[in-house]
Amino acid sequence: MTDSREIQRWGSTPILHRFVRYNGVVYFAGVIASDVSLPMKGQTQQIIAQLDERLMAAGTSKDRLLTAMIFVTDLELKSEMNEAWSAWLPREHLPTRATLAVADLGPNVLIEVVVSAAA
Repeated sequence: MTDSREIQRWGSTPILHRFVRYNGVVYFAGVIASDVSLPMKGQTQQIIAQLDERLMAAGTSKDRLLTAMIFVTDLELKSEMNEAWSAWLPREHLPTRATLAVADLGPNVLIEVVVSAAA
């Protein structure tokens, strides 16, 4: 029998794991858009598509999101991000969320999203 508190890690890279499961919660690494030439809404749409894939790979879904930390380089673009976010998540399954302005996420990266979900 596996201890439910055992730490399980998947998707190893040289500096992180894509997600880690512990005690019934899955913690995901930050996700950025694959095409950073897109505007905020397009980058957000790419990120949420990646999140759907990663959530499924971890055996959970967007309906089980617990929390989200969203880092943006320009709060003036927050409404574009919110438009894509709201289209993706049903109101009854919205997680807790914080949107933070940061100085730099890398060249042309407008947004990075970090989420946790119930397993």
